[in-house]
Amino acid sequence: MNQHQSADIAIVGGGIVGLAHAYMALERGYRVVLFEREQFAIGASVRNFGLVWPIGQEPGEGFDRALRSREHWMNVAREAGLWINQNGSLHLAYHEDELEVLQEFVDLYGGVDGYQCTLLSADQAKNKSSVVKTKNLKGALWSGTECTVNPREAIRRIPKWLAEKYGLILRFGEVVKSISLPKVETSRETWKVDKVYVCSGADFETLYPDVYDRLDITKCKLQMMKAAWRSVQSIGPSLCAGLTLRHYAAFNKCTSLSKLDKRYDKEEGKLKENGIHVLLAQNNAGELIIGDSHHYQLTHEPFDSEEVNQMILTYLTSFAEVGDIEILERWHGIYPKLNGSLNLLVEPEPGVTVVNCLGGAGMTLSFGLAEEILERDSNKVFR
Repeated sequence: MNQHQSADIAIVGGGIVGLAHAYMALERGYRVVLFEREQFAIGASVRNFGLVWPIGQEPGEGFDRALRSREHWMNVAREAGLWINQNGSLHLAYHEDELEVLQEFVDLYGGVDGYQCTLLSADQAKNKSSVVKTKNLKGALWSGTECTVNPREAIRRIPKWLAEKYGLILRFGEVVKSISLPKVETSRETWKVDKVYVCSGADFETLYPDVYDRLDITKCKLQMMKAAWRSVQSIGPSLCAGLTLRHYAAFNKCTSLSKLDKRYDKEEGKLKENGIHVLLAQNNAGELIIGDSHHYQLTHEPFDSEEVNQMILTYLTSFAEVGDIEILERWHGIYPKLNGSLNLLVEPEPGVTVVNCLGGAGMTLSFGLAEEILERDSNKVFR
């Protein structure tokens, strides 16, 4: 091994979790090498809405982490030249039980612990977004903390920016085969490092599979679409409706949620069966990002269901008037899910930390989580 084959820290995985850890380590002055098995990241970090979504996080650890992540996103976007839209979000209510949940949420958390949320009338919601469907609209929850990035652009640009500004050593197309500190071996190279962060996302079979074998872990497959919009206007805030209230942990402590659950289970059983709740986001090209569904098992069929896509689009029309759209792309993403936990954080051997299972909230939580981990580890002495 020559001097160019050594670093303080190695990161395995070039998605948002790995990039966040690289950023935090570089900010602290460490020499960092990042390994990504593909020529560019193609996993869940680019197959999502690009939403930084604090409003979905339960009060406490998750929400606080999301707000810190948001601040880091603002800094990274400014310095790296990334598009970021501080557009907020609207949860739209078309039934009394949905409005009841929103009112209870505001009563519990409005103006508390960083939540910037307000209950709006139907007219006020329409003023926030011209595409909101007003028929039968009872009201809406407005939150100002949500942001939108273009994940395809961001996940490509951030590693290049980190290399340009901080000297991040990029090893795309390099599969890490084994870790036995101080050695990290890839298919082509051997590196000497002091610390490793394994941020490998849905590929948790390659390194330390025994760690995952002991956990209640699965994989979630979600289906999404991108659409061209003939109207070509801004939707304003990112939009969602009643189904989303039972998807995110933030609303779990609302006792009125059980009434909503029962109605949806009775009226829309197939939506629950397919884990559908619908978000509408918009990227910097004006395109609409629409999704999604959730199916849980360790191995998923590679084939997507058009019936699921149509259920998503049908529900979209219940709260957004987007008119004639052209579906440009359909895809699915897969992410690991650790039941009952915000994330997986484990040290399978001294000097190695596995960071995974952010449960579909990687864009929202990664920077905050990486900050916590690097602050903790920076207090330790690297060999």
